[in-house]
Amino acid sequence: MSLCIQLDMECSAICYAAAQLMSLGSERANEICKICAGICEACAKECAKHDNVHCKECSVACENCAIECRKMVA
Repeated sequence: MSLCIQLDMECSAICYAAAQLMSLGSERANEICKICAGICEACAKECAKHDNVHCKECSVACENCAIECRKMVA
């Protein structure tokens, strides 16, 4: 579970950074959104491996976030 927790924390940090940069209208927001999508996808895959309800919910949320981030940079 340690990798799952690590990725959860990374995902949280990068999502916060992406939201902050988007709210500022930063020219770098797209770059951060690309990174955010990759981290969210990794987090979703790792969380999906675990049977805990909160892990399954996290997996779905991270997958949805990755989809939205990819839309932002399309």
